Amino acid sequence: MGNFKGHALPGSFFLLFGLWWSVKYPLKYACRKNKNGCYLGSRAGFQRLEFLEGIIKAVFALIGMVAEQFVPDGPHLKLYNYEEKHWDHLMNWQHATMYLFYGISGLVDIVAHGTSTLPMAMDKMMLSLAVFIEGFLFCYHLHGRAMLDVHVHQLLLFAIFGAAVCIFLEIFFRGSIVLEMLRTSLCILQGSWFWQIGFVLYPPNGRPEWNQMDHTNMMFLTMCYCWHYAFAFLILAVNYTIVNWAVRSKVKQSQSMEMGLLKTSERDQESEDEI
Repeated sequence: MGNFKGHALPGSFFLLFGLWWSVKYPLKYACRKNKNGCYLGSRAGFQRLEFLEGIIKAVFALIGMVAEQFVPDGPHLKLYNYEEKHWDHLMNWQHATMYLFYGISGLVDIVAHGTSTLPMAMDKMMLSLAVFIEGFLFCYHLHGRAMLDVHVHQLLLFAIFGAAVCIFLEIFFRGSIVLEMLRTSLCILQGSWFWQIGFVLYPPNGRPEWNQMDHTNMMFLTMCYCWHYAFAFLILAVNYTIVNWAVRSKVKQSQSMEMGLLKTSERDQESEDEI
């Protein structure tokens, strides 16, 4: 959708997943290091999370496709207008296609983690393909548009293709915390930048419009893009610290309880020996 809501919807999609991953992957890493202090450290526990994530991804994608097709000014599943002899609402169709591949990725997650039908690496392969398709569509989404419009979308492509490469590498280096955190940061960047594009191109609540041909606006938004990425890394650092602290505290608490039980057992044994 060529409006503010059409950019806020995918922005929210990526932000929610990025924020979730910024908790999930540090938790997974901390649990792997401290297996006794975290129930989710088991492989089965994280497989359930992956399965649930696949369901949420598929539902979000379905909502996105329906929204793109059936908004009041949408194509309503009509691809070609035979009366006026031209393609109908191709921007909506491109966005719906992007959601379609994320929906397929969600379905692959469900099958790969809910059954033994597919190899486990298929989830990352399909996600990498979905992100690549998103970038591929946006590459040809900009023809004939204003300079600032093209620029903000080109900046988005760095995050998209960076994430696609990162996820592709995860097929071969599964469980790498570095790749997982890098992918998470790029996902948060995508989400926040979609919102930024919405505010720039379709200012809500009667805000003044940006001058689409002003080069200083391009310079500012390039700098702003870097701030968005710094914001993504700040979120990662905060969540990583909180999760690590929580798991370590639980481990120490568990160890203290074990030590207390051991001392109680030793005292009981000494009492029995004295008797």
